[in-house]
Amino acid sequence: MGHDVTNGRVVVLDDGEAIAHHVAEWLTEQALAKTDGPFVVALSGGSTPKRLYEILGSADYATRFPWARTHLFFGDERFVPPADPASNYAMTQAALLSHVAIPPAQVHPMPTDGDPADAAARYQAALQALYGAAELQPGRPLFDVVLLGLGDNGHTASLFPRQPVLQERKLWVSTCVPDDAPHTRLTLTYPAIHSSRHVVFMLAGAGKREVFARVRAGDPVEPASHITTEGDLTWLVDKAAAGV
Repeated sequence: MGHDVTNGRVVVLDDGEAIAHHVAEWLTEQALAKTDGPFVVALSGGSTPKRLYEILGSADYATRFPWARTHLFFGDERFVPPADPASNYAMTQAALLSHVAIPPAQVHPMPTDGDPADAAARYQAALQALYGAAELQPGRPLFDVVLLGLGDNGHTASLFPRQPVLQERKLWVSTCVPDDAPHTRLTLTYPAIHSSRHVVFMLAGAGKREVFARVRAGDPVEPASHITTEGDLTWLVDKAAAGV
């Protein structure tokens, strides 16, 4: 059936901490239930995801979660060295990866060396290798779960306003040079995100209230308004972001 940002389910929780715990438990259940092939997740940057990763890296989840058959990709990345404080990979490495027994070959950081367009092509090739095909096929999702946040300017992943990547319909991974944020980025495109069983937005804080309302209403100006999935879409928002 598929869903978009206007008809996805909205779950309101107390705060960002509650969201992180909720997603940790839900993600573990989804991973344990997936027995036909690897469990493939696209990770997000940001403060609420960071807390999620810390929880998943805690002793309880480090042993319960089926890390041995999980593949971790990234929804976007700043084109900075892997150890740079601005790197989503560096944050994830410190919060999660250094605490769990996931095979290194199953962690797929976005390359940030050389030419950005070439790096995007290399990352797309890595996704195609795991997927086993060069073209996305309806009914055969690339990702089990795509985790997303939402910026005040309506961006999600690194799909920023006014950028050519918003018109990309063929590539799975592309570049973005925001005019309102630092660093060149690599990002999953709309088609890659669409090829998912579950898209999960995580929003916390009163600062997200207005942009959440605009995207939820489908305001076409907001890049996040154009996110779709062939599976389920869920908004996990705290009370402040929901305005309740």
